Amino acid sequence: MTLLVIMSDFLFLQTADIYRVFCLFDPCSIFYLTLHSNNVRFLYFRAMNEMRLYDTNGDRLYLTPEERKLFIDCAKEQPNKVMTFALTLAYTGCRISEALEITPSRIDLDQKQILLRSLKKRKNDVYRTVPVPNELIDPLVLVYDLIKIKKSRGLKAIKPLWTWTRQHSYEIIKKVMIDAGIPEGKHRMPKGLRHAFGVNAIVNGVPESRLQKWMGHSDLKTTSIYTNVIGREEREIAKRMW
Repeated sequence: MTLLVIMSDFLFLQTADIYRVFCLFDPCSIFYLTLHSNNVRFLYFRAMNEMRLYDTNGDRLYLTPEERKLFIDCAKEQPNKVMTFALTLAYTGCRISEALEITPSRIDLDQKQILLRSLKKRKNDVYRTVPVPNELIDPLVLVYDLIKIKKSRGLKAIKPLWTWTRQHSYEIIKKVMIDAGIPEGKHRMPKGLRHAFGVNAIVNGVPESRLQKWMGHSDLKTTSIYTNVIGREEREIAKRMW
């Protein structure tokens, strides 16, 4: 007997006494549960996308620097709200849910940085700042009239810039990737863009400790996965010692 249930952001698949729980926004993340009477116990959790850059078949889970550039160039041609959302993900490496919390008050125009709440932390009051380029700050200022909103200090300053659901946001980013000509694969998803941020930082010499802060990792071991790139990205890293 198989029971399929979709609940919130998770898909529950029951076969006999085993539940497999898939996160809809991170398809490689799987919870395995077993039922004992009326209790549900976790057997183990596997989150491949968060802990590695390649799946078990060796398929890449991140966008290459060239694909990241294609994404950014395509994003700049999108309608204003889509454009600013896509560029925010590309230039901050944040998760979709973290981007959806961004308000004008969390954008520091003087320091050119964005304040993000780290949603995967156990505590709800853990924040991090990520410096961003003018290529992101300038569109945000123009599209959302940030200078006027910040001066007024009204309610608009604490309202999110984007009011979409996570699923709709996910679909938007996927569409931009398709429009950008990024080939089909497990890397063509928002998590692949977040991984691309990490890979791009390592390739360009950003210290792991700084990248750890920007990405909101609690453990430096998680950040260190971005040193495991191969191919052209690995060669670019190697050039620093030649």
